[in-house]
Amino acid sequence: MPFIVGDDAKQVQEILHNLPRPVKLVYFTQELECQYCRETHQLMEELRNLGNGNIQLEIYNFVNDKPQVDKYKIDKIPAIAVTANGKDYGIRYYGIPTGYEFSSIMQDIQELAQGEPELSEETKKLIAKITRPVHLQVFVTPTCPYCPSAVLMAHRLAMLNDNITADMVEATEFPHLAVRYNVRGVPRTVISEKHAIEGALPESHFVKKVLEAYKELYPDN
Repeated sequence: MPFIVGDDAKQVQEILHNLPRPVKLVYFTQELECQYCRETHQLMEELRNLGNGNIQLEIYNFVNDKPQVDKYKIDKIPAIAVTANGKDYGIRYYGIPTGYEFSSIMQDIQELAQGEPELSEETKKLIAKITRPVHLQVFVTPTCPYCPSAVLMAHRLAMLNDNITADMVEATEFPHLAVRYNVRGVPRTVISEKHAIEGALPESHFVKKVLEAYKELYPDN
């Protein structure tokens, strides 16, 4: 049973056909002990098939393809790295991007194809101050209508600054991580293991929180 059908398929096809440059999805999977790997694989194939050559898909085995696992720093599956123009922007999806999160991956694809995140000039200036590693993990569920804005905000910052990596983490697929990071509601954005943002915030507020955490993480910076 396809995930993308009817009018949705037509709309997705139109968007993907009009991308200004191709986007590559790098998918990590394995056959056993991965609840949603098969479904995620199917969704990736559907996006490729609807993309008219604008969606490239590479598939790697989490156990057997260690060089690629190491290259993309994948530590759990299912995992998707969204890349473009030969560059890895540090954008990751851990868990299947369905429900509301399908809109996140579609928007990521469009912005990566355009080569420019939809962020204000002020945000671009502020985020340029980040010169050391920052890791954002946005915990979501597919039924959360507020989660895509947090995911996209984190992914846009990663697109903007090579020192930032940003993951969508589907909380129900990785319950041990939800417990570790005290996820009681979604979205919850964990910043480099030590700080967190609750809820979906406007761009300026989100950036302010990230910069505050950055200053605490690197007080000598």
